[in-house]
Amino acid sequence: MTMQMELARTSLRVLFVEDDENDVLLMARHLRRQGFDIEHRQLWQLDALRDAVRSGNWDIIIADYSLPGFTALDALAAVQEIDDDLPTLVVSGTIDEETACRLMRAGARDYLSKNRLDRLVPVIERERRDAGLRRERVVALRAERASEARFLALAANVPGVLFQMQATGVSDLRFLYVSEASLMLFGLPNARLIESGDAFARLIVPEDRAGFERGLAEAAADNTTLNWEGRVRPQDADIKWINVRCSPRRAEDGSTLWEGVMWNITHSKLAEIELRASRAQLAELSAHLQRIKEEERDRIARDIHDVLGGTLVGIKISASLLAARLEHDESLRPRLRDIEAMLDDAIATAGRVARELRPGILKEFGLAAAVESYAGDFSQRTGIACHVECLHDEVEAGEDTALALFRTYQEALTNVSKHARANRVDVRLMLDGADIVLQVADDGRGVHNADLVKPRSFGLRSIRERLHALGGTMKIAPGAGGGTTVVLRAPAGHAMESAASAANGLGT
Repeated sequence: MTMQMELARTSLRVLFVEDDENDVLLMARHLRRQGFDIEHRQLWQLDALRDAVRSGNWDIIIADYSLPGFTALDALAAVQEIDDDLPTLVVSGTIDEETACRLMRAGARDYLSKNRLDRLVPVIERERRDAGLRRERVVALRAERASEARFLALAANVPGVLFQMQATGVSDLRFLYVSEASLMLFGLPNARLIESGDAFARLIVPEDRAGFERGLAEAAADNTTLNWEGRVRPQDADIKWINVRCSPRRAEDGSTLWEGVMWNITHSKLAEIELRASRAQLAELSAHLQRIKEEERDRIARDIHDVLGGTLVGIKISASLLAARLEHDESLRPRLRDIEAMLDDAIATAGRVARELRPGILKEFGLAAAVESYAGDFSQRTGIACHVECLHDEVEAGEDTALALFRTYQEALTNVSKHARANRVDVRLMLDGADIVLQVADDGRGVHNADLVKPRSFGLRSIRERLHALGGTMKIAPGAGGGTTVVLRAPAGHAMESAASAANGLGT
């Protein structure tokens, strides 16, 4: 039991400013009886008091009012100069009320009579508790100041503008904090933006204000992060592109606070615009090259059909006439039959090549007929069975769309013959809303991801780019039973091209 009481005792370091040793011993004994493990020192000179306060770590000072050469008021003044948070109690004989008030105004935490020490322990406990709260408050204040200093240091070195604002729209902005980078980004000091949110609103290019207003309203309604890109015109400077990214937070008063950062994205945005323009030029060049290629194919197809085909037919006729005259010569008859067979093959090959170069059937009978005709030629040439299924009676497409789909279909079948090791190809032509869908599925070895990203996979890249130019897509996926399925999709474009033709007719 005694050990438990010893463990429960509270340590207390007391500095007694008292010239009567008996009074000190009396108060020390009283504190020990009340459960304090007391460590104390007695002094009665001002210089000694100052030295003790500077060098010691005291919990409390207990001072008499009247001392040799000075009073408790002088002691209080000396203590206040060094440590104004060290609690000082005045314990003395009877003094008048006016003096007690002066002591309290001078910094004494309380006044007690030596004849009434029953209040001493409650006052000490109160002062120790209050001192602990004050220390915690000081520590918290220092931590807050250190955190603020770190934030300001970080904000000063961030190239973007850190901000906190209240906003319900572009016309109702109120900045609570703006970092100093606003001067570099907008040409305005941060104080100017804090004074007036309209200053920022006026910087936004008029054509972009509606987008900022809409983005802010949507983010507020969904409680999501605002990520807006737009143009601003700083004072006496060129237009800049900025990115505003901020998140909403509900404040204690119920208002919405937006906290985030604004970045200067002018260089990246201009590079993006330049890249987009370059891609548009490349697309135009690609379309021009495709047109030239088709024109060259038409010319070669005409030469093959009209010149070479005609020549072969003429040779076939001459060979037939010659065979009729030499039909009685048994030694020449086999050779003549071989010549006729080779001429038949050459005429067939010339016709097939001409059809591939210039699919006249596409213009005359449409995409479905051209797909089915080419499937027959493909099967005859490669030995791979090619089955065509058209799910709609009429699949009408504009001339450019039909030609692009047919060429990409040719490229897809060429890839099958070169790489798939397939025995069968199933082709499906269908309509899906306003799109034409052409599906080519083989039962070959399948396609791997590595095959799709090969740097020299020009066939697949050519298909994708050609469809992209029409607003279409290409999707490659493993087949349900193995092999590969290629899905080509493009807008029909028929109505659009018909409207364009009508407009041209009205113009003439």
